[in-house]
Amino acid sequence: MENLDVMVLRALCSWRQAGRRALLATVVRTWGSSPRPVGSIMALCEDGAVVGSVSGGCIEDDLIFRFTRAYASDGAATNADAQQIPSGPPQRVKYGITADEAHRFGLPCGGTLELLLEFDPDAASLADLVGRLEQGQLVRRTVQLKDGAADLQPAGPPTALRVSDTELVNTFGPEYRLLIIGAGPLSEYVATMAQFSGFAVTVCDPREEYRGAWAVPGVTVSSGMPDEVVTAFKPDSRSCVIALTHDPKLDDLALLEALQSEAFYIGAIGSRRNHAARHQRMQEHLGQTPQTLARLRGPIGIYIGSKTPPEIAVSVMAEILAVKNGVTLPRDMAVSHAKDELAIAHNDPGALVCGVPQP
Repeated sequence: MENLDVMVLRALCSWRQAGRRALLATVVRTWGSSPRPVGSIMALCEDGAVVGSVSGGCIEDDLIFRFTRAYASDGAATNADAQQIPSGPPQRVKYGITADEAHRFGLPCGGTLELLLEFDPDAASLADLVGRLEQGQLVRRTVQLKDGAADLQPAGPPTALRVSDTELVNTFGPEYRLLIIGAGPLSEYVATMAQFSGFAVTVCDPREEYRGAWAVPGVTVSSGMPDEVVTAFKPDSRSCVIALTHDPKLDDLALLEALQSEAFYIGAIGSRRNHAARHQRMQEHLGQTPQTLARLRGPIGIYIGSKTPPEIAVSVMAEILAVKNGVTLPRDMAVSHAKDELAIAHNDPGALVCGVPQP
């Protein structure tokens, strides 16, 4: 699956280029709990087609009912109820202001959200935006609330959505990317989970016996040497690189190359002992220091007692998503720390009676 924002904007652009009426809804404010975060977008076509989400579904249904004739043909709505998407400047609308409304629209207790509705966004501007995103650019889109005019500018690091009485400023970025070194069974589970989390996935493995058995569709598979593939991949701040081969000949140089990039997550699978050995090798033979290796994570994942490839993949993707979302995980969830703590308890036999630990 590709980046959801790109999917929404591409669908909206296609509708507008075909001359169809459509609106773009953006979550601009929330109070209390809310189903979707600020910045979430949804596109609605005049025939009731929807891409994206601003809630768990009830608000989408209300927008469809209010702004299309989707329910009019079966007699479920009167002509007065079934309205067309209006023209004019953007409008703000709030849901969940009262307890009854919150219940009606399926919002959590106390939850309220505010949407900005843009009617018939300019097709040329949308095409420009989608084109830039497909080229991997970060784009700042500024919408004037008096008339809906949108301006696109290159963006630096992504910033939070801003809305005022005069304009809406939202940053859109290309899809997140994951480069996996190694095409074994664990990589297939990680790749699958990464895809349904919105990442574009590339897998690199020069070993034909592994690469030839790859079975996950939608993944770019490369046969190049890992360090060369990392260089060509050009990891940026929306990229992560993980090594899953357990083979230093494949992993080490690729990780070293990744450490020279802006990738937000770089790590390798393996035991605590293997991770320490990797640090030692890279310092002794590759000119690294503890400071240059500080970004290298390992053993990767959060500690959930995982043993099988799918469980390990859950552990790995949980940590990647936490880092992506800016969440600081408790130290106890780190694999190395948790295993160290468990090993201390496990290795203490207590007092022995005839060679048998006391219960």
